[in-house]
Amino acid sequence: MSERISEFKGWSPSVAEARLPAGLRGAAIVLGGSVLAAVCAHVAVPLWFTPVPLSLEPLAVLLLGLWLSPRLAATTLAAYLAEGALGLPVFAPVAGMASGMAHLLGPTGGYLMAYPAAAALISFLWRRMGRGFRGALLAGAVGDLAILGCGGLWLAVWVHEPVAKALGMGVAPFLPGDALKVAAAAGAAAGWVRIRRLRS
Repeated sequence: MSERISEFKGWSPSVAEARLPAGLRGAAIVLGGSVLAAVCAHVAVPLWFTPVPLSLEPLAVLLLGLWLSPRLAATTLAAYLAEGALGLPVFAPVAGMASGMAHLLGPTGGYLMAYPAAAALISFLWRRMGRGFRGALLAGAVGDLAILGCGGLWLAVWVHEPVAKALGMGVAPFLPGDALKVAAAAGAAAGWVRIRRLRS
């Protein structure tokens, strides 16, 4: 039971104490995580020089990677992608882009499809770094760069432009904002771990 509960390192004590069946609890976590990703995705600002909007979607991926086990983080983001592929309005809005599979295979598809693996990687790394702020910062940075790299390469294929130009459209402009997201997610995760240790 303790291992199941520990899969979600940030889950509130009230939820843990409810002792829901393991399968139901896992489903609730996956659903809640996908809702978090959808909400963050819709906090978005379109940019005139790239089809990739500026959004809080990566922040949700970072938080889920730091809060959940690798398996549960990947499962949650895979469920999020499945929801979007089925046509639910969970992805960040892109001008002129239809919903469903068309969106998933559109200009932002590389970022989206990297989310499950990136979240699992973040969780895997942080669990081996002592779960402190520096470890969270490093794990988050590695995962975020993986997302940006996959997104930039996908964008290069989608817009039929050289990789260097696509990276200038889909990676470089987002580095400052993503650095802030990584720091915020690391601070939230490390702070929660510290609170839990003080309570124990």
